Amino acid sequence: MAVKMEHGDDDLRESHEINVTPFIDVMLVLLIIFMVVAPLATVDIKVDLPAASAEQQSRPDKPIFLTVGADHSLAVGEDVVPREGLASALDLASGGDKEQRIFLRADKTVDYDTIMQTMNALREAGYLKVALVGLESSPR
Repeated sequence: MAVKMEHGDDDLRESHEINVTPFIDVMLVLLIIFMVVAPLATVDIKVDLPAASAEQQSRPDKPIFLTVGADHSLAVGEDVVPREGLASALDLASGGDKEQRIFLRADKTVDYDTIMQTMNALREAGYLKVALVGLESSPR
C-alpha cells in the first residue's frame, strides 16, 4: 500500500501493487460453476451393483454405460431403450464406432441368463469390447 507524504504536487504516481480482488472473484465464480455442473455429469439411474475385489481401472472421458435394471429394462446412458432398439441406441451413443468399450452395469438381482442375453445382443450389434462394472469391496 502506498502512502503519499508530500502534498506539494498533484501528480498521479504509478502503483506497483497487484489488485488481487478481481482474481479472487473469478475463482469463486468458477468454484460455484463447477459445484453446480459436477453432479450433472453423473449417471442417475439407480442400480444396486454387486461388489468386486478387482483393481479399479482407468475410465475414458465419455464412457458408454449399458444398464440392466432390476426389472430387466435396458438403458444406454440415461435413456431407456427396448431390447430391439439396443443396436441403434449404441450406434448413436458411440457415433458408429464399434471399437469403443461398452460398460455393462447390472443390478445384483438380475439373473445370469439376462446378463448373457444382453452380452449376446451386444455381440450381435458388433460391440465386442465389454467391461463389467461393479462396486469396489474392501479386502477381507
